[in-house]
Amino acid sequence: MVVIHDKLFSGTRWTDPITTGVLEVTSPATNAVVGRVAETTTEDVDEMVNQARDSFESGVWRNTPPAERGALIGRVADMLEERQGEVCQILSDEMGTPPGTAAMIQVTPTLGVLRYYATLAADFPWSEVRHGDYGASVVSRQPVGVVAAVTAWNVPLYLNSAKLGPALLSGSSVVLKPSSATPLSALWLADLFREAGLPEGVLSVVTGPSSVGDHLVSHPEVDKISFTGSTGVGKHIAGIAAQNLTRCSLELGGKSAAIILEDADIAANAGTMVFSALMNSGQACVSQNRILAPRSRYDEVVEALVENVKAMPVGDPAAEGTAFGPLANHKQKDSVEGYIRKGVEEGATIAYGGGKVEGLADDVAGGAFVQPTVFTDVDNSMTIAQEEIFGPVIQVIAYDSVDEAVQIANDSEFGLAGAVYSADPDAALAVAQRVRTGTMGVNWYAFDPSAPFGGFKNSGLGRENGPEGLDAYCELQSVLMPFGWEPPAQ
Repeated sequence: MVVIHDKLFSGTRWTDPITTGVLEVTSPATNAVVGRVAETTTEDVDEMVNQARDSFESGVWRNTPPAERGALIGRVADMLEERQGEVCQILSDEMGTPPGTAAMIQVTPTLGVLRYYATLAADFPWSEVRHGDYGASVVSRQPVGVVAAVTAWNVPLYLNSAKLGPALLSGSSVVLKPSSATPLSALWLADLFREAGLPEGVLSVVTGPSSVGDHLVSHPEVDKISFTGSTGVGKHIAGIAAQNLTRCSLELGGKSAAIILEDADIAANAGTMVFSALMNSGQACVSQNRILAPRSRYDEVVEALVENVKAMPVGDPAAEGTAFGPLANHKQKDSVEGYIRKGVEEGATIAYGGGKVEGLADDVAGGAFVQPTVFTDVDNSMTIAQEEIFGPVIQVIAYDSVDEAVQIANDSEFGLAGAVYSADPDAALAVAQRVRTGTMGVNWYAFDPSAPFGGFKNSGLGRENGPEGLDAYCELQSVLMPFGWEPPAQ
């Protein structure tokens, strides 16, 4: 079935577009068209930003009490949970993700982040009184204004929700620009906010190419840019933001390492390591595909990893039992296959994979499938160990001491995620805190909506999730009161 949206989602309403341009969405599994949406022009973007500005200045949303804003976000989470089958099918169509995988890595964390912000509304320090040498100051957190939220294609439902939850809770108005490859899930989510009662003007969705995205982030009426995507595009957006001194948060790429300590239970943890490296067919900024193994246990680690990778079928996302569907598009497939060739050219050894996916049904035989690949004999200076591949490729790197493991983990332009595996959680924590990265896990890795998420170095600026993620959409104002003033009794 082809999903058709011939209207734009503009100002929390479905409206007629200015032109008749159409954006087609193609399945990476079957290459069939699965969606057609009205294409947004720069004139449409101007109208969306103007509606966001008007709604913000009117106070229709920002003056709504935080508890009510949080309650609306909670209603959206409840509606999403009830109708998750719909969006899992949409994600499977536009991304090639098996529906069960979409439920696990997109719906579950989306519900978590929306419900976290729904409940944070009651406990967040929206206003406080500080006493100092000059008497009392009232310090308040106020919504930043008009937000341009720009997201990538790899986990679109979660990425869009991780921005809409805190941005809307702050009282800001939002213009969301999803990837042109994944507009269907963004429009579906936005319509839930409309159904939940979000006022007109507060939320719009831009469906179009990167050129309209540039127009959005360079718009003088945008107060805040929140971007998730590649480091290269992030640097481009940061340059645009600098011209207007627009506030900017960037969640960018990664090349994360999983450090296996000598005492780790490899058999028990290998499945988790493989999942953390290859989830979403390796298309995850937090993918821990550099696996650092003690030289004394290197062969054991490789054997366990290969055994687990072999047990995860690649194929038609609609088929029962499929672990990995295709990559998101053929351009990404070509890029990943290029990295696999580069690894061989630079002297790494393929322990598993590296070939074509066999046994595909006729209707998906031309899809963007890549066989999961495990490389051994990898030096950290190799291209496959330094650059973000964004595909199902594991690199196993040997080390001789914990100090060397930490040095290898830190030898990267990125610093987004990682993990340490050990029988001693306290020892693992000590090692984790030596790694220059924004998030780490001990014996596993997951998104905690209550904890800040973001990167060091070229992995970004700012944080999402937790109260820090809400602060990212707030401006701080201090009002110095007269001597002797005391706040009214509550």
